[in-house]
Amino acid sequence: MRNIFLFIRRYFNFIFFLLLQVFCIYIIVHYNRYHNAIASVYVNEVTGRVNEQYNKVDYYLQLKKANQQLVEENERLRNAAKTDFETPDTSVKIVTDSIPYDTLGNHRKWAYQAAKVVSNSVTSQSNFIVLGRGAAQQLKKDEGVIDTNNGVVGIVTDVSDNFAVVMSMLHKDSRINALLKNDPQGGGTIVWDGKEPNYLSMINVRKSAKVAKGDTVVTSGITTTFPYGLMIGTVEEVLPEKSSNNYIIKIKSTANFYNLQHVYAIDNYQREEINKLVEKAKSKINN
Repeated sequence: MRNIFLFIRRYFNFIFFLLLQVFCIYIIVHYNRYHNAIASVYVNEVTGRVNEQYNKVDYYLQLKKANQQLVEENERLRNAAKTDFETPDTSVKIVTDSIPYDTLGNHRKWAYQAAKVVSNSVTSQSNFIVLGRGAAQQLKKDEGVIDTNNGVVGIVTDVSDNFAVVMSMLHKDSRINALLKNDPQGGGTIVWDGKEPNYLSMINVRKSAKVAKGDTVVTSGITTTFPYGLMIGTVEEVLPEKSSNNYIIKIKSTANFYNLQHVYAIDNYQREEINKLVEKAKSKINN
């Protein structure tokens, strides 16, 4: 308090001058129409700029909430797509536990579940992604995972009550079946050589395949993990494999593994039934 009084005493003349100056400006503006109009324009300009900056800050602070709302809306729209349902064969009676889509008897095959990425790595030879959703939120092992642009990210390998671990495509043991979109006969396997994140390799592609730089690579749909046609990446380079009659194709991934924030896990409602049939067939062969 003493310092405040000392400050006022020391700069009293200057402070008094400023007060008088403000008072004079007020009188001029208040009692003169021209100056009042000029001051109103200036004040409105300043107020408008302040409000504009405030709105920008407020908009930025609301981005997290808006982003979450968009993720939830995308999840709802994905689950409403008719391409994720199948029409049953009406020539025989079908018993199924899947959810009917409409009165035509279409049944759901694929369901999408939004999840937030809580941990991600891209620098090791064996990269994993941790999701903030687990068994308590209906997420299961062996589900495929894509990003918000339909780019394949990986496969769920382990699930706890509230979290799940995804084997990223940037993992030395990752193997995903793929096709060239422009030539469905050009099938192969997506692997990672451990060198550049966001760049993958498609191996076991026969040289008879029609492929060029810029072509799209998609999921084959021949497994129970991913539906057909999800984006994996685009062709960057085509190299002949010296020891075989195949190509090795370098691919730039659709998913940006450096910036994964929200993803979708894909549940195949027919997986359990298909797996039971396969296991039954294997047991017959072994016996």
